[in-house]
Amino acid sequence: MRLGQSALELGDEARAAALERRFGGALRTAPVSRAFFSAMDRLWGEPGWGTAIFFALFIDLATQLLYAPANVYFFYVLEHRHGLSNDTPATFAWTWFKGSLVGAIALTALVVGLYGLARRVRRWWLVLGVPVALLMLVASALDPYRARLYFDQTPLREGPLRSRITALMRKADIPFSDVVVEKTSVSSKRIQAYFAGQGPTRTIVLNDVILRELAEDEILAAVAHEAGHVNEARWPGRIASSLAVLALLFLIDQALRLSARRGWWGVQRAGDIRTLPLVSLGVFLLITLAAPLSGALSREREREADRYGLNLTGAPGAFRRMLVKAARVNKMDPEPPRWVVLKGMSHPPIGERLAALDAP
Repeated sequence: MRLGQSALELGDEARAAALERRFGGALRTAPVSRAFFSAMDRLWGEPGWGTAIFFALFIDLATQLLYAPANVYFFYVLEHRHGLSNDTPATFAWTWFKGSLVGAIALTALVVGLYGLARRVRRWWLVLGVPVALLMLVASALDPYRARLYFDQTPLREGPLRSRITALMRKADIPFSDVVVEKTSVSSKRIQAYFAGQGPTRTIVLNDVILRELAEDEILAAVAHEAGHVNEARWPGRIASSLAVLALLFLIDQALRLSARRGWWGVQRAGDIRTLPLVSLGVFLLITLAAPLSGALSREREREADRYGLNLTGAPGAFRRMLVKAARVNKMDPEPPRWVVLKGMSHPPIGERLAALDAP
């Protein structure tokens, strides 16, 4: 028995271990899975990690069910009402399932990594945070592959548009591996273009809707705008994001220790999975409070990308038509209420962007 461990805590852990033995006894003794269970027990410090994962997944499922009516209304009913979605109930459910599966895998990794380390290592937030922060610096290289979880992509066929994009990127001195067409029209009628990846994985992505709705010079204007983001000073932002993750993990550590000291929900140790709802609420509040600042920074980056794209193409007329058509097809309010903008809009209103084209 560990010094200071309460009878309540021992009872909770005994029940968790008993549940795992009851439902996972065969797997624990099977030759193939025995090593996995043994490694997980060592990471967690004792049996009980399976129960912790199921608890976290249950909380996640309950939260998704709570938000399901709002998500269906805003992302299915309203999208169809305004003619922005091609989703059927089946494709909408399939997209939700894929997102939920990815989220469940990420949540499982979070529970095992965060709570497993918090139970055994005092400065777990450094042990976990440093490699995660380093990984974030290069994680964008995987962006082209993540997108394929949701939509099919095919190389843009050879022709005038591909040649003009290649020439434009040569002028901008931006290397890239390919130009692909993302078939998002199966679920959405929105125009979209973006750069994915970095270095050898950098890919220019055009969705099939933009190819149908915009002329070639307007598509070039959209690509030039996105090229402006490639030329941003990204490393300061990436480093700041990595440091923010470290700070967030430190705050979570303090919340876990405070819960253990106060005995909230019967918690007796910092790595108790019952603190997960508190951690989730804290992260949600931090993100909500930071949204106005992150939105303001994002809008400034978009303005810089507009200026860069306009200088790169030298075609203000095509740039204007691209913005007008994007606003029309994507059903964007050209002049939304100011509070909506300040709340955290990532892009300046279209009316503001059009006015900036006429500025000296």
